[in-house]
Amino acid sequence: MEIKKKFLPFILPAILLIIWYLITDGLHLIPYYILPSPLNVFNAAWTLITNGKLFMHTSSTLIKVFSGIILASVVAIPLGIILGWYETLDRLSSLIISILRPIPPISWIPFSILWFGIGLSSAVFVIFIGCVFSVLVYTIDGVKRTDNVLIEAAQTLGANNWDILLKIVLPSTLPYIVSGLKVGVSIALMCTVSAEMIASSRGLGYMILTASQLFQPGTVVVGMIVIGIIGILFDYGFRKAQERIFW
Repeated sequence: MEIKKKFLPFILPAILLIIWYLITDGLHLIPYYILPSPLNVFNAAWTLITNGKLFMHTSSTLIKVFSGIILASVVAIPLGIILGWYETLDRLSSLIISILRPIPPISWIPFSILWFGIGLSSAVFVIFIGCVFSVLVYTIDGVKRTDNVLIEAAQTLGANNWDILLKIVLPSTLPYIVSGLKVGVSIALMCTVSAEMIASSRGLGYMILTASQLFQPGTVVVGMIVIGIIGILFDYGFRKAQERIFW
């Protein structure tokens, strides 16, 4: 029964793969330039692996994603704790956060190119913008949801604000910070690919854009699959961290 549950998520992808093969290579219902067959995608993947380009573009994308997330975490987590703890600062900043937060990160690409040029810095800036607000909002929410009974008990025992923030508020907020990072990573991946299509000379987004211009649909699908696998790995890592550390 347990084995069946483990294999259950793979059934639908296997069915879709069979259908994909039948309508492309099997029955030739859809031409290659509209939808490449699984065999075409496999051949494209093998070529990209053997010439090292897949590793080069994937590592470039991961470097941008990690850089953007780390930068967003360094800014958003301390700022979120401060804004969540001091109500006056939270009210003071709430309007500007509400205005900036819904702006799509992609719309910052023209400014990122003007400010940082085409390359790593501009892509990291777009990822930072896409990630920072989700981590910030989750952190503020986590601080506000800290149990007041614990805070009042600590104050009664003579703890100062620093002790309360460090020993009560921060541990209580950690699950929310992880949730914010989890959401931020998904946004960061989307931002990375979008930014690489315009403001970069390497990475999976750049590889997909170049392949589409050179009429290589197999390579485009390989890039899409690799992005999906990266997203699954990040999601799995965060889920395991949440299960083992916090719940």
